[in-house]
Amino acid sequence: MASPTAPTSTDGPLVLGSHSFQSRLIVGTGKYKTYELMRECLEESAAEVITVAVRRERLVDADGRNILDFIDLSRYTILPNTAGCFSAEDAVRVARLGREILSGLENPGADWVKLEVLGDTKTLLPDPIATLAATEQLVADGFQVLCYTTDDPITAKRLKDAGATSVMPAGSPIGSGQGILNPNNLKICLEYLKDGDTSYPVIIDAGVGTASDVAVAMELGCDGVLLNTGIAGARNPLLMAGAMRDACRSGRAAWLAGRIPKKLYATASSPETGLIGT
Repeated sequence: MASPTAPTSTDGPLVLGSHSFQSRLIVGTGKYKTYELMRECLEESAAEVITVAVRRERLVDADGRNILDFIDLSRYTILPNTAGCFSAEDAVRVARLGREILSGLENPGADWVKLEVLGDTKTLLPDPIATLAATEQLVADGFQVLCYTTDDPITAKRLKDAGATSVMPAGSPIGSGQGILNPNNLKICLEYLKDGDTSYPVIIDAGVGTASDVAVAMELGCDGVLLNTGIAGARNPLLMAGAMRDACRSGRAAWLAGRIPKKLYATASSPETGLIGT
């Protein structure tokens, strides 16, 4: 029997463009009380990809410490993100800044970006028109674009058609901890995005609050989960990091195994032949 940490023989790696990973959990680096705690949680999560906001004012804290000094760049592939951008122009500029930074650090994450173009500060929902425009520009500029979007299947399909390497629908609003609010829409997104291309990677991004939310996302057939607040905001972030890791693995295994169909009435699990007195 394979060890709990080993990939199953029926599964393959998570392939995102030119990148390939065994872990299907991507974690963020924001909102931790200390950089030291962040570093411990990253390790406990077993993630191979971590996402970092690359706007200049977010890389350095009030004490002048650079977040990248607390990340093992030889161990993790950095996924730079455009968090805090509210226009396509700003997102493209920040994406190019991320490429410049990571190229200088010789990290393989220099060739891709997690694209976020937000519509307002209250909901932090994406602006679909600006997101599509930024996707088109970044793809033309040679980026592999992992695109944060809503759970609207039409928008998701248009982003894929624009050349997005991965479309990442939100389970619920960023940082809300509400989990997967609309599994039916996510099922349609998966159907539209994987039509004729079952290997196309779809990742749930945002809203995950606890381990069961991760398991639900994976059991729906998503290829991975990206989260941050669910770990960083937990009462015990280190313990939650391990829980998220295990939930991602078990949810994926359950999807591969195939759940039994739901039935209205009971079905006996014991044999009905050879009973005493028959």
